[in-house]
Amino acid sequence: MDVVDGKWKVLILWALNEGARRFGETKRLLPGISEKVLAQQLRELEADGIVHREAYDEVPPKVEYSLTEQGRALNAALAPLGAWGKERLARLAAQETPAA
Repeated sequence: MDVVDGKWKVLILWALNEGARRFGETKRLLPGISEKVLAQQLRELEADGIVHREAYDEVPPKVEYSLTEQGRALNAALAPLGAWGKERLARLAAQETPAA
């Protein structure tokens, strides 16, 4: 559970599920996250072997983040939890809608 501890890690995993992304692209997919927090969370996920960081020797510098095999397996394990969350939100929204 420590691997996905925090508000943003699961969202970062889902953002990287489509493939490698640069830092700015990942940040745009996560409205509300600060650059500092995103960098910190990516470093922690990298240290846990969930995210791979690829730095290219270019000017300007280019860095891409992608999921490792463990990261893809973790995303697959989290998929049922995401489905449950979507179902729960839909149920809550239906309860808030006044009957006609």
